[in-house]
Amino acid sequence: MKVFGIPLKERIKRLDPILFGASFFLSLMSILTILGSVENFGRSKLVMQVAMTVVGLVAVFVLANTDYKFFIDRFYIVMFLGSVFLLAITLLFGISGINMETENRSWITIPGIGISIQPSEFVKITFLCTFSKHLDAVKDKLNRPLTLLLLMAHAGAIVGLILLSGDLGVALVYMGIILVMLFCAGLSGWYFLGAAVSVVVAFPFLWDFLKPYQQNRIIYGFQPELDPLDVGRQPLMSREVIARGGLFGKGLFEGGMYEDLTASHTDFIFATVCEKFGFVGGALVVVALAVLVVRLFYLSFKCRETVGKLICCGCAAMIIIQTLENLWMCLALVPVVGITLPFMSAGGSSVLAIYIIMGLAHSVSAHEKKFYFSREL
Repeated sequence: MKVFGIPLKERIKRLDPILFGASFFLSLMSILTILGSVENFGRSKLVMQVAMTVVGLVAVFVLANTDYKFFIDRFYIVMFLGSVFLLAITLLFGISGINMETENRSWITIPGIGISIQPSEFVKITFLCTFSKHLDAVKDKLNRPLTLLLLMAHAGAIVGLILLSGDLGVALVYMGIILVMLFCAGLSGWYFLGAAVSVVVAFPFLWDFLKPYQQNRIIYGFQPELDPLDVGRQPLMSREVIARGGLFGKGLFEGGMYEDLTASHTDFIFATVCEKFGFVGGALVVVALAVLVVRLFYLSFKCRETVGKLICCGCAAMIIIQTLENLWMCLALVPVVGITLPFMSAGGSSVLAIYIIMGLAHSVSAHEKKFYFSREL
């Protein structure tokens, strides 16, 4: 069987087996967790998770067989302008997510369809492409102040709009991605030191710009025991749910403490996983995420193209930051900032976006192999 003149077997070989296997395992764990909690989460959550996983896998296959450089080289300006426009529209007409206790305006409803999406999740895709392209274009003069200023203007346009929408958690993820990509591109360490000092000095002034609920999350986030009935309630309960699972968990259709935990299907799904599958299930999830990160950095190290190298670095950074923030949040170690666990949290936007981003990494891997073999021949 051929697909556009190329045997299907050859096209399947372009998928990176490690990336595919780890991401599929995480999606399988997510679907099983939601299936075992369907009476509490609702059947629509299960249907959406399965549907977006299937669509995501198709997207990965298509992107693995597409030259990422072809589209980035031709459409990076359109990608950037489209991202700014989409985030601006979200800022003007966005709404808070269903049952969310924040003032975030991070979601928009598609007219005529009634489906709500979180644009900042999809902008991660275009941002990885455009920022990688920008860094590649200035790599020989990266440490010049004017060059860095233009890069910060590029990043600031995206992060600033997200901050204005009130989504501090997602903005922190973007900031982490930016820092890792700049480091991997070769930015001098003196800039990082200067930035760290600036943040420390500016923090007292920035504090006043945070909204009251964001300030409370920070104050009680590191010591939830000080406010166990309000801000500290979710993380403290999440920690109890994790402990309740023990070594092997209560079982797929067992456990019930997670039912009283707000956002147990999204931000706190790791707690649900641990109650059902125990320490073993939680550890397997963490190992799978670690495998993805290690593989992405390996692909980045082997890649000869700067754009592809930085895409893989940015993708790895995103998984690291979201995983650490989410797990620490579930363990009541850091403030609750509304961060999804990659592949695991229920939600069409987050699942589809992470699969598309992984599709870019598959494309980097596939075309790096193609370049390597062409050089060998």
